[in-house]
Amino acid sequence: MDLLYANDTKGQYPDSYWASVATPLEPLAPLAGSVRADVCVIGAGFTGLSSALHLAKAGYDVVLLEAQRVGFGASGRNGGQVGTGQRVDQDELEKMLGADHARIMWDLGEASKDCVRDLIRTHNIDCDWRDGIIHAELRPRNLHHSVEYADMLNSRYGYPHIRALDGAGIRNELGTDAYCGGTIDMGAGHLNPQKYVLGLARAALDAGVRIFEGSKVVKVDQGEPALVHTDNGQVSAAFVVLAGNGYQGDLVPAVSARIMPINNFIIATEPLGDLAVELIRQDVAVADSKFVVNYFKRSPDGRMVFGGGESYGYRFPSDIAAKARAPMLRIFPQLEEAAIDYAWGGTLAITVNRMPSFQRVTPNILSAAGFSGHGVAMASLAGQVLSEAVRGTAERFEHFARVKTPRFPGGKWARAPLLALAMTWFSFRDRL
Repeated sequence: MDLLYANDTKGQYPDSYWASVATPLEPLAPLAGSVRADVCVIGAGFTGLSSALHLAKAGYDVVLLEAQRVGFGASGRNGGQVGTGQRVDQDELEKMLGADHARIMWDLGEASKDCVRDLIRTHNIDCDWRDGIIHAELRPRNLHHSVEYADMLNSRYGYPHIRALDGAGIRNELGTDAYCGGTIDMGAGHLNPQKYVLGLARAALDAGVRIFEGSKVVKVDQGEPALVHTDNGQVSAAFVVLAGNGYQGDLVPAVSARIMPINNFIIATEPLGDLAVELIRQDVAVADSKFVVNYFKRSPDGRMVFGGGESYGYRFPSDIAAKARAPMLRIFPQLEEAAIDYAWGGTLAITVNRMPSFQRVTPNILSAAGFSGHGVAMASLAGQVLSEAVRGTAERFEHFARVKTPRFPGGKWARAPLLALAMTWFSFRDRL
C-alpha cells in the first residue's frame, strides 16, 4: 500500500483546521527531464525543507522533490507541539546511553527548540507561536515521576522552565478531573504546523531551492553522483538527503527497516467562546501519559484541537471524527454538544526505541526519520544537522547516529501485525 495516496487525494491537502487558516503556495511544477544539483532532497516536510534551506543559504544548489504538495504529510497535520528534550525522558536516556551521551542528547534537544524559534524569527514566519506545554498524568501511582523529573531537570540539567503540578495545580490549569497532576514546561511551545511548514517552503524558495511537487521518487541509484529517479525525470546529485519519513515506503530498505508508519487523528471543534478558556486556562498545549497519547490545545479562534484515537491498519477509519471525539469526551465531557468542524488523519513514523534514526546509507546518501511524535522541533533540527553533514561537519549527525535504532521485528511483512498486537496491549493497559 502506498501511503502517499492511500488516504488522500493526489495533489490536495487534507481538510484540516490548520490548512483552513494557512495561505497555500501556488502549485509548483513537477520534475520533467534530467537536472543536476549539488544536493537532491527527497520530501518537503520539516526535515527536507530545513535541510534544503540551510544548504541553499550555505551556497549549495539544491533540488527538492515532493510526491504530493509541500507540507502535505505529517509536517502539516500534527499537533504542533515543540517539546523539550528528546522523545525519551532524560532519566531513561541516561540508562540507555550513559550520562555523558545523554547530556549531549539533552543539549541537542534544546538546540531543536532554538532551531524552530530561529527559523520563525529569521524568516518572519507567522505560525501562531505560543509558549508552554503541560504533561498531564492519568495515574496517581505514577505522579511521583513527574515531580522527580521536574526536580531532576531543574537541578541536574539547569533547566528552570519546568515545574510539577499536583492535583489542585493541574485542575487550576485544565477544566477536567481526568488528571491527577503533571508538569508545566514554559520553555516548550506550540504552533500551527501548516503555517510553519509553508513558511519554511517560502524561505527555501527565496533562498534558491528548486522545489518540484507531484514528483514521486521511484528509485535511487547509489554512486557518485547518485541518480534520483521520478516517473518523468531524474536528478544527478553529489549528495542525497532522504526526508520522506512515514511516507517514504520501501524506497531505501535500510531506512524503512528501522521505522514504522502509524496513523493518528485530530479533530477541531466549532469555536467555543468562553468555554475554551475554561477548559485550558493558559494558552498552552497539553499531552497526557497514555501510551497512545492524547494531545490538545485551543486554537487562536477558540476551538478545541484534539488528537487521539489509535488505528492499527493503514486505511483511515470511515469516521475520523468519531475516532478522536471519543477520547476527547472522556477528558472533556463538557464538549458533548460541541460540533466537530474538522477531522483529519496523517501518518507519522516511529522507531522501536522512540529515538530518531539517523543513517549514512552510503557516503553520499544521508537519512533522518522516525521522530516518534516529537518531530516539529527534532525534524527541523535534523534538517540543519543533515546540512552540516553534507558540508563536511558531521559531529552532531554522529551523536544522533550513535543512538542505534533497532530494526522492527518481523521483517517487511510481519512487522505491522506485530506492532498492531503490541499497540492493542498498550491500549488495553491505558484503559486499566
